Amino acid sequence: MIDRIFSLLKGDVKAGKTETKAPSGLQVAVGALLVEAARRDDVFNAEEQGAIKRLLAERFELSDADTKELFEVAESASAKSGQLFGFTNKVVKEFEEEDRIHVIEMLWEVAYADGVLDAHEDAMIRRVAGLVYVSDFDRGAARRRVLEKLGKSA
Repeated sequence: MIDRIFSLLKGDVKAGKTETKAPSGLQVAVGALLVEAARRDDVFNAEEQGAIKRLLAERFELSDADTKELFEVAESASAKSGQLFGFTNKVVKEFEEEDRIHVIEMLWEVAYADGVLDAHEDAMIRRVAGLVYVSDFDRGAARRRVLEKLGKSA
C-alpha cells in the first residue's frame, strides 16, 4: 500500500483498477492535507470526515466510489507520512496560485467542520499556507470566506 501511495505522489499510473479511477498524486496530496488538518486536534469525527469527502468530490468532480477510494488512500498516506512537505510540494508543482488558495479554503472548512477551531489546526493551516506560497493576507481572506459561508463570525 505504501508503494502505491508513493507512486501516486510521484505521478506513476496505477494499472488494474476497473471499478474506480485511481486517484492522482495531486488528489492524494490534497486529501492527505485535509486529513492532517482534521487530525490536528486529536479528534477525527464524522463531521470532519464528511467535510473532507464532500470537498474532495466537489474539487475533483469525483463519483461516490472514487471519492471513497481517494479518502481511504489519503487517510493512509497521512498516517504513513511524518511530514507535510511531500504533499505541499505536489500542490505547489501542480496548482496555480488561485488553486493553492482554494486548498487553504478547503483546510479552513475541515478545521471548522466540528464547530471549533483548535490552535493546532490553525497553526497547521498557517504552516501549509507558507509551504504552498499563499500569503498571510490570502490565508486570512480564505478564512473569512469560509466563516461567511458557514454563517460564523471570526
